[in-house]
Amino acid sequence: MTNYLKMPLSILKRFARKLWVRVTLFAVLAVAVAVAASLVTPLLPEGLANSIGPDAVMPVLSILASSMLAVSTFSLSIMVASHQAAAGNATPRIHRILLEDTTTQSVLATFIGAFVYSLTSIILFRADIYPEHAAIVIMAVTVTVTVLVIVAMLRWIHHLSSLGSMDDSLQIAYELAHESLGALARQPAQGANPLTRDTILPTDLTPVPAPSSGYVQMIDMAGLQDCTGPGILIYVARRQGRHVLASQALAHVSGNTTQQLRDRIARCFVTADLRNHEQDAEFSLLVLSEIASKALSPGINDAGTAIEVITRLETLLWEHARDRADQPTAKYHNVFCPVPSAGRLVNAGFAATARDGAGLVEVALQLRQALLELAQGPQQEIGDAATELAQRALAYADAALPLQEEKDMLRAVTV
Repeated sequence: MTNYLKMPLSILKRFARKLWVRVTLFAVLAVAVAVAASLVTPLLPEGLANSIGPDAVMPVLSILASSMLAVSTFSLSIMVASHQAAAGNATPRIHRILLEDTTTQSVLATFIGAFVYSLTSIILFRADIYPEHAAIVIMAVTVTVTVLVIVAMLRWIHHLSSLGSMDDSLQIAYELAHESLGALARQPAQGANPLTRDTILPTDLTPVPAPSSGYVQMIDMAGLQDCTGPGILIYVARRQGRHVLASQALAHVSGNTTQQLRDRIARCFVTADLRNHEQDAEFSLLVLSEIASKALSPGINDAGTAIEVITRLETLLWEHARDRADQPTAKYHNVFCPVPSAGRLVNAGFAATARDGAGLVEVALQLRQALLELAQGPQQEIGDAATELAQRALAYADAALPLQEEKDMLRAVTV
């Protein structure tokens, strides 16, 4: 049963990472707390209920409402400015990642939730909807909300020290790439059988057309396995990260199939206009590579950032090669899925930097060193791809470097 819950949970997790979802939940919770105060009041001892009146609570609520409105507006403007700075300095793709930052979402949700709570409480007080002795309950809730706001402000101040910076963007992109590469190492075909050139395909294959154009973001392998049966095998044609046009084949099915079955199979593929990191390790590496290319552009000319990206990419691919040594057993025996080749991963990470950094000897040296080290790594396919790209990078450098001495330095690099 757990396998069949993976797809809905993944979609729900993606939905929960949207900024407006968390803010809306906090706002709804704030309204619920304000309204529920009237239900708690009759349960309080009479002496406690009379200890605080509305005149003591209203000023606090008014201050909280006015200040939280200003703080929320100001925080949103800071968030937008930071995201724009990160997109300008690193890569436009980093903006999508920053929108899913849980710290920013929690802080903004706390500020807006506190504003909605205080405003709702003021309205209920003014409309005489609260019972006579509800002030003590509202004061207790208000103190709790104030403590949450203070904690959120402290988190926000700490978070702002790095939000939008190059170091923060690099670290976020690195962590996402590490996560997606780790998942790829554990399950290269996501629990299905690897679909390779040696796989013998049946002759009675029926294509499953894509209902719309877009990038394949997620594939429900458990759902595909559930669609199979005696004589029915599924061969995935477009794995995550691949772009598919409407009516092109998402997969091929062997055996006797019906339109209803093909529709079920098509629903196991989630497509959208943009790529994402969840099941697309190649895209995660590409985002890091774009940061290096941006740093090497004439307007920025930051070789240090490009060198740091090369180092991080080398670490990621080395660990991926080490973790991928043992191939796991397939869980979905009737489903075949292509596995990203080592060449695609290596090129996604280094190919653009090999071209854009060829004219800077310090970048070319670091890149050649990284590729030669990967060539000696624990995974032969990645090693062969790194060796091939190292030769191409050397050809780029030969055409771009002005001094023969620098070209000789590159050729002298060894592991």
